[in-house]
Amino acid sequence: MSGGTMADGPVAVAGPHLVRTVEEAAIACASTIGQGDRHHSDQVAVSAMRRVLDTVPVRGRIVIGEGERDQAPMLWSGERFGNSGDGAPELDIAVDPLEGTNLCATGGPGAIAVLAGSERGGLLTAPDVYMEKIMVGPASRDLLGDAIRLEHSPERNVGAIAEAEGLPASEITVVVLERQRHEELVAGLRRAGARVRLIGDGDLSAGILSAMPGSGVQAAMGSGGAPEGVIAAAALRCLGGGMLGQLLVRNEAEERRLVETGVADAGRVLTTNELAPGRNLIFCATGVTDGALVSGVRFNRGTIETHTLQITNGPPELTRITRRRRHGRPAESDDSGGVGLARSGSVV
Repeated sequence: MSGGTMADGPVAVAGPHLVRTVEEAAIACASTIGQGDRHHSDQVAVSAMRRVLDTVPVRGRIVIGEGERDQAPMLWSGERFGNSGDGAPELDIAVDPLEGTNLCATGGPGAIAVLAGSERGGLLTAPDVYMEKIMVGPASRDLLGDAIRLEHSPERNVGAIAEAEGLPASEITVVVLERQRHEELVAGLRRAGARVRLIGDGDLSAGILSAMPGSGVQAAMGSGGAPEGVIAAAALRCLGGGMLGQLLVRNEAEERRLVETGVADAGRVLTTNELAPGRNLIFCATGVTDGALVSGVRFNRGTIETHTLQITNGPPELTRITRRRRHGRPAESDDSGGVGLARSGSVV
């Protein structure tokens, strides 16, 4: 991986541009909320994100995108972006232009435009397959791979998390995607006495909430997308949380996908540092619809209001950005010609 400090590295150079990238993607798909066409919502988010990425002053590479080159018209895995040549900082990003396409299409809570970035080589190139995950906050992080394991029963893992948090099991909240494949997991969590919060989509946000101060969530468990797992790992590293992930291969096509992305051992359990090993990491998410992680886009009397969460690990910092702009105002003039910009930050 390339070196450099946070002050002169690719994350520092690209940071404001990456915030604008998720903002523009969120605004684009917010205009489609509740229209029932998740594919269209995703397409407009992808197009908006790509336009902004072309202006970032780095030599960028998408390591996780909308699929392989022959599957996606833009933002495909391996695609290059940025407007700088030789000598410019090298940046890798993992993107999900619209996390929660169904949520956007139905007007449900928790849809976000999201990406993670790092210096070159700082994010695992994960194939588009399922991943079994356990995501926890700072109090339980050091128990991962020891008292907390993917192969342990839900009851045993809840007991370990409760002890680390200093709480009874009845006060441990675990977020799980509501899927038939998780019925046994949910039953075990309930036998342990934990509170189970079932969600329809968006396990990326759920995992990050496990490490967010004051969220009331101590863990997220179950299987979901591997690409989302890498983005979540970047955020968790910035927040001091952690996760375990194991790729799940269901058929020969997925086995080939693993080989093509260079995964040698699909059965190995991956840690947070293996999923997002970068020295300088950034996570950016702008809300599309209101959610527990971040509020959604607001259209009001000729203005657009966005809410963005930015998290970095060098230095460890969580910043919430509220930006108001006039309809039709170009993105590059937001700070000076827009209606206003508000920031609030905290050290994590």
